[in-house]
Amino acid sequence: MHPRPKAVIFDWAGTMIDFGSRAPVIALCALFDEAGVPISEEEARAEMGMAKSDHIRALLTKPRISAAWQDRHGHAPDEKDAQQLFTRIAPMMRDAARNCAVLIPGAADVTAELRADGVRIGSCTGYTREMMADILPLAEQQGYKPEVVVCAGETAVGRPSPLMLWKNLVELGAWPATACVKVDDADVGIAEGRAAGVWTVGIAASGNRVGLSAEALAALGSAERSQRIEAARNALLAAGAHMVIDTVADLPQALRQLQIG
Repeated sequence: MHPRPKAVIFDWAGTMIDFGSRAPVIALCALFDEAGVPISEEEARAEMGMAKSDHIRALLTKPRISAAWQDRHGHAPDEKDAQQLFTRIAPMMRDAARNCAVLIPGAADVTAELRADGVRIGSCTGYTREMMADILPLAEQQGYKPEVVVCAGETAVGRPSPLMLWKNLVELGAWPATACVKVDDADVGIAEGRAAGVWTVGIAASGNRVGLSAEALAALGSAERSQRIEAARNALLAAGAHMVIDTVADLPQALRQLQIG
């Protein structure tokens, strides 16, 4: 246990921006629809948090999607298909991400509080650098600018490997890993944190598993809203999160409960 974290590494969509992690779903559904093999939002969300190239490959291996691809294109999906889809998704992701690049309430204040306490702020994402091009200045305008941003494709392997997280720690000069924290809304991001040896805090209400905008979530009846958040919480705990909170606004209290903040 450490008195406070040396560094906190944040995910982006569903954790710090884009309440409900909607942008990747919008882009992936549009991509597969364009290819003549429509997918559902549930299917698009199943592998969320991976690098988008890996995410597309994983979707193409799903039995229903693979069979639909066979029917539409006359062959089982292969690596060439995955590469072609990945090439086409970049502009779709950039448009969707730009339109969803609103900070989740509390994100700017929490990071400012951490910085004031001497905590280093890093980030990593399943988006490529090109996909992040519009998000970074928009986030900065809203008060959030992490010291380090590691994007998909900038390490030899993506999530759930620890390499993107370790790259953050190296660039921040933050060690030991046990003095650092990963905050993420996706199972694969929690797995990344556990593989890296850091503390992991899951995000339930604003994240991929609930998958609703703040307005849509607030419009639910209280029982259904609580049920959805609790299901997300349980899934993140099962994925290995040391603690799960509703949104990033709850992080300071979580860090105190982990006895590192």
